[in-house]
Amino acid sequence: MTALDPGRRRALKALMAATLVPALAGLPGPAAAGRTPRVGLALGSGGARGLSHVLIFEVLEELGVVPHRIAGSSIGAIMGALYAAGLSSRDIHDAIDTLTVAHDESWFESLLNREWTRWIKFLEPFGAKGGLMKSDAFIKFLKDIAGVGRFEELQIPLQVVATDFWERRMAVFDSGDLWPAVQGSMAMPGLFSPVTVGDRVLVDGGLTNPVPYDLLLEDCDITIAVDVLGTREPNHDNGNGGVNGAGNGNPSYFDNSFNTFQIMQFSILEEKLRRVRPDILIRPKISNVRVLEFYRFETIFEQSRPAAEQLHKELKALLGKH
Repeated sequence: MTALDPGRRRALKALMAATLVPALAGLPGPAAAGRTPRVGLALGSGGARGLSHVLIFEVLEELGVVPHRIAGSSIGAIMGALYAAGLSSRDIHDAIDTLTVAHDESWFESLLNREWTRWIKFLEPFGAKGGLMKSDAFIKFLKDIAGVGRFEELQIPLQVVATDFWERRMAVFDSGDLWPAVQGSMAMPGLFSPVTVGDRVLVDGGLTNPVPYDLLLEDCDITIAVDVLGTREPNHDNGNGGVNGAGNGNPSYFDNSFNTFQIMQFSILEEKLRRVRPDILIRPKISNVRVLEFYRFETIFEQSRPAAEQLHKELKALLGKH
């Protein structure tokens, strides 16, 4: 299947809006004339690197753009839920500040220092429920700051992507209880316990759709996809003295687990891009930031600024064409 480039796909959408849609509705003339373009925003998975989604929200606010719809996977589902609930980029940044550990302190090291007791409620004893950590307390924190509990309460329509463990298929949620769906979407295998929603057992959405822009194509005039997988290099331990890395070019246990997961996500996304592309693809060049290094948010933001500037330029140009 040959992928349509964004220009040709937009032209096709415009043609359909000007002919087929008015004809079906019994309307004269172009139905879309004078209408504000509907912007769809797809937020990808990537652990701590997904904090860069905050910069995407900043750009939208600068341009006065409210997404028509949002779709998110894993960390993208978390950030998307907060933004769809009405939190601003500043609000979400402040929430990040309250959760991240001290500067230059890895997640693993924070478990070993004198403040380890603050993490005890997040731990599962010996992986009893299929993961090293439980996410109930974190989900409660998100629900409290968002102030909503159901999809229907959101200010922006949201689709949360998880993976049905037994069916081995993508599971998309857009109605009912919000936070169980988000909890399932972020349930990275081996780290967080799977989540049961109804008769489904859910794990991380990145397993089946790491950047779910394809869910937005039919209903949006401009589709933005944000891939935050970033890149990794061997022999880069961020000064942690081998706590997180082997230091000899071979991956540590955690690197082997998490980066292998991301290799799979990268392959899925590349195959999707060969078939159909979003109007705007943003890939922040986040280098050598591990999945759990949320404390490095300043580095993540710094490395992501050029990508935010790219989005500002491309989105402004597309909005001017509509």
